Amino acid sequence: MPVLDKKIKNTFLSLVRLGTGHPVAGISEAIDWTQMRALAYQQGLSAIVLDGATALFDAGELVGDRAMDADLRRRWVADLIQNYEQRYVDYRIRIGELAGFYGKHGIRMMVLKGYGLSLDWPRPEHRPCGDIDIWTFGRHREADAVLRRETGIEIDISHHHHTVFPWKGYTVENHYDWVNVHYGHGNAALEKIFKSFAMDDSHATDIDGQKVYLPSPDLHALFLVRHSMLHFVSTKMNLRQILDWGFFVKRYTAEIDWDWLTGVLGRYKMTDFFTCLNAICICDLGFDRASFPVLQMDGGLKERVLEDTLCPEFSGTFPPDAGLVRRIGFKYRRWKAHAWKRRLCYTDSCFKSFWISAWSHLLKPSSIWNDA
Repeated sequence: MPVLDKKIKNTFLSLVRLGTGHPVAGISEAIDWTQMRALAYQQGLSAIVLDGATALFDAGELVGDRAMDADLRRRWVADLIQNYEQRYVDYRIRIGELAGFYGKHGIRMMVLKGYGLSLDWPRPEHRPCGDIDIWTFGRHREADAVLRRETGIEIDISHHHHTVFPWKGYTVENHYDWVNVHYGHGNAALEKIFKSFAMDDSHATDIDGQKVYLPSPDLHALFLVRHSMLHFVSTKMNLRQILDWGFFVKRYTAEIDWDWLTGVLGRYKMTDFFTCLNAICICDLGFDRASFPVLQMDGGLKERVLEDTLCPEFSGTFPPDAGLVRRIGFKYRRWKAHAWKRRLCYTDSCFKSFWISAWSHLLKPSSIWNDA
């Protein structure tokens, strides 16, 4: 089982805290910046760790064995500008254009995760942007049809709970369900809750004159916990996802119905995972304890979740160019290694869990060929 060196872990977390404007006691250890950059890239936090390094530089602490090579710094800054700041500007424009396209046809567009969450970060452009996840208020078929008819864009229908299409350099996932209802583990029941909140269009932002809708705080809170949990159990979770949660809570804690949320999480066995997310935000990332609900914490479990996030216990790499047998073999080995995660998050037996996963893949055979 791979283990991340404690000094490396502590230095990395201190840089993340500095990069997000949270206080640290100080960094006294030598810093291997090549290693820090590689870990930052794996965690989706290249910009944040560089912000942390800049804070050290401004404080006159990037000296001696904490100094950064000038050439590495130049390359890192160039990467930040091109792949974060410039890309974010373009990402934002493309979301506005897509909302405008749908708007001309009377279709409202909500963005999930991604752009909406970036608005909660101290510097939105320093949150990495990837796919564009949208909800068209139950009109996904009409939205896909008009896009195909007027632009010629092909729509991929081979995925669970959303269609996929390219949009001006980005992959868009047009959700018709919020979670994969065929995957079991309470997803079908939770989907009814998501749908009951999903028609709320009272939250929105403006992008270049186009109205882009956002999930309500209660809807987004439940979705973020469930989405992060599914990543954690099935593949892996990164620290950027936990920061998403922390910044979301920091902004919306007064608007979230915590009694309702913790009640739902309790019914669907998500409380322990939820508590770990909160504890990592407070204890390791520097968020204010007062923003989060008070729940009992298992310190050992929190540490295991954090360690697995930074250095996954299952370290295999999905073989994208391999044949069917090797891919299935990889997924089975990962499924076995993640047994402790399923025990943490699900009530189903090992046997039932296996067949739920297998059935989900059989319904969409193309899913066997991707890392999910």
